[in-house]
Amino acid sequence: MKHLVFLIPLIVLGSSLEADSAGETLFLENCVSCHGVTGHGDGTDAKGLGTPPADLTKISARRGGVWPMLEVMSIIDGYSQNTLPREDMPVFESFLDNEMVEFDTGNGVDILVPSKLMEIVNFLETLQDPAPTRYVP
Repeated sequence: MKHLVFLIPLIVLGSSLEADSAGETLFLENCVSCHGVTGHGDGTDAKGLGTPPADLTKISARRGGVWPMLEVMSIIDGYSQNTLPREDMPVFESFLDNEMVEFDTGNGVDILVPSKLMEIVNFLETLQDPAPTRYVP
């Protein structure tokens, strides 16, 4: 039933939810039900959660204009779940089981990270309002 509730808005919105990128596709498939189509935390499942979903368009604004790439990656992959107030945020293990790509950690060292994780984090950066003014890995 939960999946049916998720599909109804997708059917109604139809082609307006066509993805422009792999990251957007991942967002539409995994995040819309809680965070909403625009990422404001107003998805169809948001009201039933103990912790309201974050407004994903304000991640960098809440950090003084900084886009915190590693922090966002850590929240999505579940690494920091035990330290952040995110009891209703699922861990997306499926983002971790795929092709790997290089990521510069900011100290000149490239590490391999899952490409799906990079795709969705890069998409979330495009949702920032206002756009980030500074970047940290």
